[in-house]
Amino acid sequence: MALSDTHVEGSDNQLRPLPWLMSRWHELVRLMDSGRLPHALLISGERGIGKQTLADALIARALCASPGEVACGQCHSCHMLKAGYHPDLLRVAPEEGKRMIRIDPIRQVNTFVSQTAQQGGYRVIEIKPAEAMNVAASNALLKSLEEPGVATLFVLLSDMPSQLLPTIRSRCQQWNLAVPAVDTCLPWLTERLGGEDEARFWLRAAAGQPLTALDMAEPQARALRQQLHETFDALVRGAEPVAEAARLDRQAIDSILWYGIDWLEDLIRFGLSGESQQLRNPDLMPLFRQAVKNARVRDWFRLLDYAREQRRLLSAGANPNPQLVLEAWLVRWAALLRS
Repeated sequence: MALSDTHVEGSDNQLRPLPWLMSRWHELVRLMDSGRLPHALLISGERGIGKQTLADALIARALCASPGEVACGQCHSCHMLKAGYHPDLLRVAPEEGKRMIRIDPIRQVNTFVSQTAQQGGYRVIEIKPAEAMNVAASNALLKSLEEPGVATLFVLLSDMPSQLLPTIRSRCQQWNLAVPAVDTCLPWLTERLGGEDEARFWLRAAAGQPLTALDMAEPQARALRQQLHETFDALVRGAEPVAEAARLDRQAIDSILWYGIDWLEDLIRFGLSGESQQLRNPDLMPLFRQAVKNARVRDWFRLLDYAREQRRLLSAGANPNPQLVLEAWLVRWAALLRS
């Protein structure tokens, strides 16, 4: 399962944000139309709430020759954007197979902002995830952020803005997007999942993040979640954790750890309060009851810290053997489930 921040549905997807982001969108439109749009925006928030759709709509409108509430979708500039290339748009992201944004792409940004816009409007630079810039890249970007020139727009996207250098954050207007209220996203999710009960279940499991809920409801993700549930049930019954690890897809280790972290957070909530109403995964209550009976809450906190650290190391490419991580993690789970 890839936890995404955007779900492309149709050719006009880039022109309009998702429904629960429309109030923030109208704020951006007012700023743009009044000439008060900042030259640098840092759009942040949980993964799975649609930051990318807000950025896409903003970029499209900034480059459009005849914008209304959204980009027109018909002018030459919109057609170029739809085709995947626009001379006045520069997108910066980690190279394929890499996790960091290094200094060379940022040097290209500095060259780009010194040029005249070919279509006579904005020059737009999108950087995502902004926290992927290393220190050298971040420092190199500062000059362009401080002296952007006329009609230049930086759009930085971040799941974890606290990991950005303070000097970068201070030069951007920060737009933090909150997890949406259920009633603003439930109709959208219900339409895509074919039923309100289904939508409510996955939205709850995804901690209110609609795009994450949509990802979790996909067949492959459902199958992995079910398999992992069966793995933990087997561990409770005394199954060998290394053998259970061998049955799991080690290529899905990031998703497995993501589920494990989510379940551990639920388990700790239940262990501390004894209440189930606020749990994201109520279908796992039998497992949680068994776990709370067999181990102390502080032991589950330790396991949660371990899982978070392993996921961080894997995301940084610091651990070359995900299978060993999976085995060690299940051994720790098994020890607590049976103690």
